Amino acid sequence: MTKEHITIFSGSSIIVRGLQNRLDDNNIDYVIKNHTEMARLSGFVPSRNDKELLILNIDIEKAQPIVDAYKAEINS
Repeated sequence: MTKEHITIFSGSSIIVRGLQNRLDDNNIDYVIKNHTEMARLSGFVPSRNDKELLILNIDIEKAQPIVDAYKAEINS
């Protein structure tokens, strides 16, 4: 299987940071794509969901339960 990054979550900086902490606790590597900075450099207005959290596709089985629990927590 080829390793590639996939988006597993997107949201504001504060919300994404909470998920980052949970992934760190479980030793799951991730990459943050910052749309605010990209928009600023391009002269566009960023959206509310300004950050994307990406993980390697090989970590999806380990990360998905963490993401699902986090979504349930922030949406309750």
